[in-house]
Amino acid sequence: MSDPSAPTRDFTVAVFVVSDGKVLLHFHQKLQRWLPPGGHIEPGELPDRAAVREVLEETGIHIRLSCDQLNEVAAEDQPRQLCRPAGVQLAQIRPGHEHIDLVYFATAVSGGLIGGAGWYGPESWPNLQLTDEVLTWCRSAVERVD
Repeated sequence: MSDPSAPTRDFTVAVFVVSDGKVLLHFHQKLQRWLPPGGHIEPGELPDRAAVREVLEETGIHIRLSCDQLNEVAAEDQPRQLCRPAGVQLAQIRPGHEHIDLVYFATAVSGGLIGGAGWYGPESWPNLQLTDEVLTWCRSAVERVD
């Protein structure tokens, strides 16, 4: 039985793309802060695909997800292995609504920047006034991907 007072929840992705020690960020107009590209996983969409799609839509950059595979089975009659996120977190968006955010790391493959996106290294992060959460993910992404 569902709890009518329970918050509604959506699954989302956030992608920290790394290139040459810098992280791809864009200025989120609604929230008025710098964030990694990301957004909602559409109904029926795989999380891996949502991560790639959101980065391309928001920044113009094609990416390759950095994946740790715990199971190397790749046979046709076995379950398909998806990219394991670097993290999963729960964010309150507003009272009564939360996002279950799958956090991925990735590398840039091709494309040109659009929509106010840019590459920012550790020397730039203080000027962007990143939240502690985003700053910590940026550091982790640079350490693990680059």
